[in-house]
Amino acid sequence: MYCRMGHSGRIGRGIGPLEGRKPLADRGMVRVRLRSERGFGLIELLMAMVILNIGILAIVASFNSGIFALNRASKISTASALADSQMELYRAITYNSIGLDSTALGSVDNTYKCDSALGVSCPNSTSGEVTATCSSPIPNECNPSRNLTGADHKKYRVDTYIVTTTPTNGRPLKAVTVVVRDGNTLNARPYARITSTFDASTG
Repeated sequence: MYCRMGHSGRIGRGIGPLEGRKPLADRGMVRVRLRSERGFGLIELLMAMVILNIGILAIVASFNSGIFALNRASKISTASALADSQMELYRAITYNSIGLDSTALGSVDNTYKCDSALGVSCPNSTSGEVTATCSSPIPNECNPSRNLTGADHKKYRVDTYIVTTTPTNGRPLKAVTVVVRDGNTLNARPYARITSTFDASTG
């Protein structure tokens, strides 16, 4: 025994959940929409282009900032190596030999004189620095300021300051400060700065 369905596809009871439904894709509105050849309007197209441009510009900006950060990190690493190399020169000589050439010290520029290693004024006097008798040509450990090219083929300037300091109830010490700057932009923030003290016990 079976129930014959009418042309409408109903089972004869008129109960909504039991009635057959057309799939969504078969609805007339959906078919018309899919078959339509009408594309984006001008406003929709402009909005899409604006959103796309904003996204592209954000990505480009992030790449630029990343490249800048990597470039500065590379320079700081090279400058630190140069500062360590300069400081090693003083660890290899005797205490009495630690000093700067007086003639070269008299020709330094204001960038050198305005460093905090000499004081808070600008320019500071270099008369308080320790001088020594140096041979000619002036060796690197006697040169207060020299320009060089790092391993990354970029220009740097190495400035060295040597002053005497006496701790409370202690013996006089020589404080050596090495500052490495950008060779092209001397007034910019230094890339590296290290300070070491030397006691007379070193010789």
